[in-house]
Amino acid sequence: MKASAGSTLLIVENRYPHDPRVRNEATALAAAGYRVTVISLRARDEVSHTFIDGVEAYRIPRITLFNKTNRKDPSLLGRIGTLIRSVIGYVAEYSYFTLGSLAISLYVCAKQRVDIIHLNNPPDTLCVIAALYKLLGKKVVFDHHDLSPELYLSRYGMGAERKGLIYRTLLLLEKINLKLADVVIATNESYRDNDITRGGIDGRKVFIVRNGPDLGRIKAVAPDARLKAMNKKILVYIGIMGPQDGVDYLLRALHHLVNTLGRTDFYCVLIGKGDSLESLRALARDLNLDDHVWFTGFIPEADLVRYLSTADICVDPDPSSPLNDVSTWIKIMEYMAVEKPIVTFDLKETRYSARDAALYVRPNDEAAFARALETLMDDEGLRREMGARGRARIENELDWDIVKQNLLDAYARCMAPRPERGVPEWTDQRE
Repeated sequence: MKASAGSTLLIVENRYPHDPRVRNEATALAAAGYRVTVISLRARDEVSHTFIDGVEAYRIPRITLFNKTNRKDPSLLGRIGTLIRSVIGYVAEYSYFTLGSLAISLYVCAKQRVDIIHLNNPPDTLCVIAALYKLLGKKVVFDHHDLSPELYLSRYGMGAERKGLIYRTLLLLEKINLKLADVVIATNESYRDNDITRGGIDGRKVFIVRNGPDLGRIKAVAPDARLKAMNKKILVYIGIMGPQDGVDYLLRALHHLVNTLGRTDFYCVLIGKGDSLESLRALARDLNLDDHVWFTGFIPEADLVRYLSTADICVDPDPSSPLNDVSTWIKIMEYMAVEKPIVTFDLKETRYSARDAALYVRPNDEAAFARALETLMDDEGLRREMGARGRARIENELDWDIVKQNLLDAYARCMAPRPERGVPEWTDQRE
């Protein structure tokens, strides 16, 4: 804990260390000599304060007021009711987390030096914390995980003509966070372009830190004996299960695989949880897929890696949407890290990440997704070739040990003294 590079406080509304991006960042900074403290959410079985791999962690109990899933109620009143419940729930939960994080941050700053406040969105209400610590002379890093305005549009199916007050409020909060930050971290070029153009900030302070997998943690292990004994092609999905994540598209594609293409020689393992989990289980029952799918819920990382290592094919069913079209998913890189071929909809940043490791399907075309699955199910050589290409791309370009250098460069810029007037700022940035 006697770091010499500086001290940073990371705030994330997710569980730590279960959020892989924040864990990678925190451990990389600790290894580089920073004193790192994290404020995160706490599950019921977790302690409120602990140390993990040299990182100090404070945890706030999670609260959830309402299920905020858009159930696609055909009635106007049903959709309005879902939106109202969601707005109330998000405002309450985000305010609770923001105020709780502020209180703990004041405690941390009172007992130790903190140089940098590192905010991970969402929620974008963390700009309240940024504003306070800017007044106190601290540096602020804004880690732009999600485009919240696009997340709102994608989650609730809002078209351009129905953006309204909520969308405009999210735009304002995004801009405030970007303006307050000394350094902005973006996950890809699309987010960086957004931050510069829509946010109106100097591109020299935006650093791209991609969602590279930690190959010391995500690596192939012995396959799961129970799944192998099925003698079927094993499909695996890892990720959040919310309205915008497309697992419903995957289920309908599997229904097409069974009922149109006549394939029953597969078993799909769906790993993760989210607001839509129960409605997705109900959809699987309605589609008569119970014999072909298994929703694991949240599971320990060792089990996740074992199931991932067992997979013949990995899937990413994120549909085309304002958010998904420009976002980078860490699951894609984790699939590639264990040499698995991927079937995915053809989205800009997904194609940039996976390249030759995936079969790309016309966005939102469930029948084409099923046909792509069948193609890979029947071609072991193609599966091996795609898996090998994906692994090589990770090793050569997207391994966390490579992409984390931009994080360290961002912190070096943040910790550097402000340049004298007339002296150009340092602009070197690796991508």
